[in-house]
Amino acid sequence: MFKSLRDFVNFYHEKGDVEVLTEKFSVKYDITRKVLVNHDKKILFFKNIEGFTLPVLADILASRERFLAALEAGKDEEAYLRLMTAMRNPLKLKARSDAPFLEERSLSLRRLPVPIYFRRDGGPYITSGIVIARDPENDEILNASIHRLQVLDDSTLAIRVVPRHLYNMIEKSWRLGKDLEVGIVIGAPPVALICAACSPPYGVFEMEVANRLLDGKLEATLLPNGLPVPRESEIVIQGRIPRGKFHDEGPFVDITGTYDVVRKQPVVEVENVFLRSDAWFHAIVPSGDEHKILMGFEREARIWDNVRRVVPYVKGVRLTKGGCGWLHCVISIKKQSEGDGKNAILAAFAAHPSLKLVIVVDEDIDIDDPNDVEWALATRFQAGEDLVLINRVRGSSLDPSADQESLLTSKMGLDATIPLYKPRDKFEKATLG
Repeated sequence: MFKSLRDFVNFYHEKGDVEVLTEKFSVKYDITRKVLVNHDKKILFFKNIEGFTLPVLADILASRERFLAALEAGKDEEAYLRLMTAMRNPLKLKARSDAPFLEERSLSLRRLPVPIYFRRDGGPYITSGIVIARDPENDEILNASIHRLQVLDDSTLAIRVVPRHLYNMIEKSWRLGKDLEVGIVIGAPPVALICAACSPPYGVFEMEVANRLLDGKLEATLLPNGLPVPRESEIVIQGRIPRGKFHDEGPFVDITGTYDVVRKQPVVEVENVFLRSDAWFHAIVPSGDEHKILMGFEREARIWDNVRRVVPYVKGVRLTKGGCGWLHCVISIKKQSEGDGKNAILAAFAAHPSLKLVIVVDEDIDIDDPNDVEWALATRFQAGEDLVLINRVRGSSLDPSADQESLLTSKMGLDATIPLYKPRDKFEKATLG
């Protein structure tokens, strides 16, 4: 059980899964360069950041093995069940007045080693920030979600907000003539970060989901504005989203590896920066493996849960790296009836509307091996019988090939399962056994 980021990193350091980098790195592009060649997916600990005293960590959750360990699960199915069960059974946080992040206080963002990731970025970006806010009309409702935050100056951020829960709270607050108070957590316990990337129903506080997963051991500390944040955090920014104030946000790279458009977005006015004296800054490289698994894992769980309602046995679900961890999915099933493959395709599209491609394969195909999946397409798929094509339906705003105004797209499902009316041995790979 990992109650803090430090517990998690120290555990993997003892296992030899942390690369400590002592040479000098710049916040401008160097973090990205190193992450892009981190093929072993070790946790990267940048100790020597030029111009800063605080270290930077990256790829903390970039490996699926570490991601599952943060959820105390040995395999995907176990993690999916734990996550979904916790979202249905959140556990209230216990608050303490002390916290390691209260060791130091600043009025400026200047101490934070915030990276610039790619050459056309609009500026430095905080990418691992969990934004915590309260419903202005109901004190019992809290929300925690991850948002990219562009540093505009030492005390101002631009925040990218899409029409979901935080957006709803901002609109409510502004309608009442109020600014929205927020807390922004950097260097949170891994399970808190995972839960903040989930989308439970409005009114379910993601930090209480994390607390359930940690069996009640995720303690909170109240900020001066009354918002509860994980006590074992590295850095916490207290601020407000002022009514009616906007700034250009971007350009910035999203999960597809392409640049998102520049938009007018709300700003965050920083009031306090609380941090440990030796705080660790967590950087998530946009479109990197950590970004993809954090954003996609709960969607995999939803797809798995929805597909298993229409197909008796689902062996595995994978949002593929080549599909940006978001747009393409491969599902492995044990086929028992003709039509199972197409039913699985439709269930997947319903569970994750951003999907544009679903491939369904038999249980003998390795969903993590693109060559094996392509082999299944080559030997088990006939477009005239096994293709599902859906035109002009709602897709993802992240897909640059979609209509960016209406967000309409076309979706394709490929049923690459063995037809039950043909001998199975005609479709199986030869073996030496």
